[in-house]
Amino acid sequence: MQSANFPATSYRRPMLPKKTSAVFAALGLLLAASPTDAATKVYGKPVGEYSSEMHDFRVVELFSGLDRPWGMAFLPGGDMLVTEKPGRLWRLSADGSHADEIAGVPAVYDRGQGGLLDVAPDPDFEANRTIFLCYSAETDGGAHTHLARARLAKDRLEDVRALFAGKPGRSGGRHFGCRIVFWPDGTLGFTTGDRGAKTPAQDLGDHAGKVIRLNRDGSIPANNPFRETEGAWPEIFSYGHRNPQGAAIHPETGMLWLHEHGPRGGDEVNIVRAGADYGWPSVSHGVNYSGTPVGTGQATAPGIEPPVHTWVPSIAPSGMAFYDGAAFPEWRGNMLVGALKYQLVVRLTLDGNRVVGEERLLTREFGRIRDVRVGPNGLVYLLTDSRNGRLLRLESTGR
Repeated sequence: MQSANFPATSYRRPMLPKKTSAVFAALGLLLAASPTDAATKVYGKPVGEYSSEMHDFRVVELFSGLDRPWGMAFLPGGDMLVTEKPGRLWRLSADGSHADEIAGVPAVYDRGQGGLLDVAPDPDFEANRTIFLCYSAETDGGAHTHLARARLAKDRLEDVRALFAGKPGRSGGRHFGCRIVFWPDGTLGFTTGDRGAKTPAQDLGDHAGKVIRLNRDGSIPANNPFRETEGAWPEIFSYGHRNPQGAAIHPETGMLWLHEHGPRGGDEVNIVRAGADYGWPSVSHGVNYSGTPVGTGQATAPGIEPPVHTWVPSIAPSGMAFYDGAAFPEWRGNMLVGALKYQLVVRLTLDGNRVVGEERLLTREFGRIRDVRVGPNGLVYLLTDSRNGRLLRLESTGR
């Protein structure tokens, strides 16, 4: 297990984009002499202009040098919280002007797909300063998805309290899920992956492959679907998921939508309903990596919720957001999805609960897209997944 608290000698900041003026060049030389911060502080660097079916836009780099960033969330006032998988949490300015590491993060299990993953501020953050972290950590028998809440002070987390620890733990670093959402009723949801073990996703006495629903104090909502089911964990909201790494609440219907990785082919977008079975590993639109059929070999079956959209071949989706801002008016009501494979952003056009169109943007321009968020200013923000990860911003330039 790797501690999230690093000695001062290992401290470093994400790099901010560099300007070429003599003033900023001189500033860069001064900062380079500092053992703790070699970044040139400027306010964003345009790195390309692009066209789409509905809007022309530019991409601006705000930060680089992030080590496998995974999740991001906006705070009131515009600053962003960004996680790095090895166990660091950053407070970054949305204009690219400053980066501050937040101390006090829980120790994480940084292996494979595990580590410090998603972050989300409480809906009442301005009053209570509370944030939630989803991460993998060691537990009996191995590791599993965990959820913690904490109070964000100026530069550290205080009153850190674990609310959930998945059971049973398993070895290896596969499939932790870990996206956080808040339903309109104030309850909290987050995803868990099947930990690569497949069949536990169908077991209501196992936390793997589920959507979990809690009150924000960690208690169980009275109307959870399996609260009175013998042998079931009462916090389970839905099951039969493989590895959901994107989740968002529809801004009009209040329904939870998520996407999840299929095996070889068969990535899915699902609308999550209380108590529903999403089929893994009984059915799938994909096949096993060996080429053999998944489960029954069928794409769906009676009693299983069918996906509203699939990708065959897989795009390896990660991160998603509904667009409801003003900066890209022709994208309003669309869903934006990041993709690790093909290194792109997908824009899905919706008609009610149906996906009726798909456009692929920025293919192989910036590497693996790990997260997608819409800022309070209506601009779109992306995290790229690498050891030199970047925070990028999309700005409309017309059409």
